[in-house]
Amino acid sequence: MTKDYRSDAFREVTMRIKALIFDFDGLILDTETPDVHAWQNIYAEHGVQFPVESWGQIIGGTGAAQFDAAIHLQSLLGHPLDLEALQAQQNHISHSLVAQQSVLPGVLDYLQEAKRVHLQLAIASSSPHAWVDSHAKRLGIFDYFDKIICADDVAAGRTKPNPDLFLLALKQLQVRKEEAIVFEDSPNGVQAAKSAGIFVVAVPNPVTSLLSIENANLTLTSLTDLSLRDLLNKVK
Repeated sequence: MTKDYRSDAFREVTMRIKALIFDFDGLILDTETPDVHAWQNIYAEHGVQFPVESWGQIIGGTGAAQFDAAIHLQSLLGHPLDLEALQAQQNHISHSLVAQQSVLPGVLDYLQEAKRVHLQLAIASSSPHAWVDSHAKRLGIFDYFDKIICADDVAAGRTKPNPDLFLLALKQLQVRKEEAIVFEDSPNGVQAAKSAGIFVVAVPNPVTSLLSIENANLTLTSLTDLSLRDLLNKVK
């Protein structure tokens, strides 16, 4: 006999957890692999190797580093480059690749299941609204979210690893930190969620899986690894 999906234990957990908060870049949409591929191609054109580890320090927010890939390339080559042209070239390559991407595996299942069990949904992203909103609409997931909080919504320099985006998400959703779960792919994002005191699930993508992601409450290789129901039963 099939067990009732709305079991007492599951009901209890879903009643306590009221909101899911998702990062966007690298968690919902893999924008980070295209970014890296674009810089790798540009560096290769100049006969040098792109330092993925250095780039990783700024993924998901400003981080502790001020790494600039164009300036770094110029320093490696030892002569002036047209930095604006380099950045424009990278943007063109990366944006073209991103435009071909769909939502990452398991994301849509989580969004649909969250709606079925009446959980609120939010995005908390270090990217601007112009980027996040447009891609969310392109992907057909914009209307799943009750709130979308982006870099535009917090003070300059206060994106991840600072907790401001997540704290604002809690405030706008009107839930306590104990009533939410955050999904992140990067060290900066995990640090921000932990600083906000929220249970955080790390789901690294092909780029951030190369980085050291510490202190997550749970780490998955993909959202397909664990159903939302099973995740909620783990959050006790």
